[in-house]
Amino acid sequence: QVQLVESGGGLVQAGGSLRLSCVASGSTFRLNASGWSRQAPGKQRELVARISSSGITYYSDSVKGRFTISRDNVKKTVDLQMNSPKPEDTAVYYCFAQETPDITYWGQGTQVIVSS
Repeated sequence: QVQLVESGGGLVQAGGSLRLSCVASGSTFRLNASGWSRQAPGKQRELVARISSSGITYYSDSVKGRFTISRDNVKKTVDLQMNSPKPEDTAVYYCFAQETPDITYWGQGTQVIVSS
């Protein structure tokens, strides 16, 4: 089992910056890709950014150029640097880590509110 704990959410002004962090514990040696998804009220959860065990990154079009995902395999953390956030980035952000395509662990979520 793997446990994921997020931190860093809160209220931020549009155009500012915010950094989300997620730390993994437990049986992390089997983990491969990790990343962040988000869910806004009334909407489906969507992938924001993903990073492979080798550091290959993927970003959704909505955050590309503004958000940066990074990973520290020694510290077992995956961070999301949010620059120039927009009100539409307001959502609960969830950290995830994949062991296989069928086994994904999720954090409890951290709320991000972007004020205009």
